[in-house]
Amino acid sequence: MNSLFTPRNTALIIALGALATIGGAWFIELVLGVKPCPLCLEQRLPYYAGIPVALAAAYAAKPAPNIARALLALTAIIFLIGAGMGVYHSGVEEGLWKGPADCTGPIPQAAAMGDFLKSLDTVRVIRCDEVAMRIFGLSLASWNAVIAGGLALAAGLAARTR
Repeated sequence: MNSLFTPRNTALIIALGALATIGGAWFIELVLGVKPCPLCLEQRLPYYAGIPVALAAAYAAKPAPNIARALLALTAIIFLIGAGMGVYHSGVEEGLWKGPADCTGPIPQAAAMGDFLKSLDTVRVIRCDEVAMRIFGLSLASWNAVIAGGLALAAGLAARTR
């Protein structure tokens, strides 16, 4: 196949796209100082799993095309889960459904001022139901849903390629 979008090339593009996405998340956290909430951190897990699987698919494409297609199908599933996680988090941010109790809803008040001051030293809850940053009108969780969905689609289409 002389196409740019061979299974091998597509797997490499997926790995690079996923790496750029996770690199962007690290940049936003470490350079811009936007701290991730627990759901944001969980949404990174499909990238940590999907990148090596996509690279393995690229490596296997020539010598073992059937294995490469299976790995691309697995990559599609991994990023489909990631897209679902992004949709879930976006819904929490928009108030469509409740999120985890440890990072959404009302913050309980301390019983006494001393307890409150003590809790400020030890607890820093990053809220899952508040949008930390919007880019072109979409929250980072929404962008994750779009990007992971695109990666899943690309992997699924490449898995079907003979």
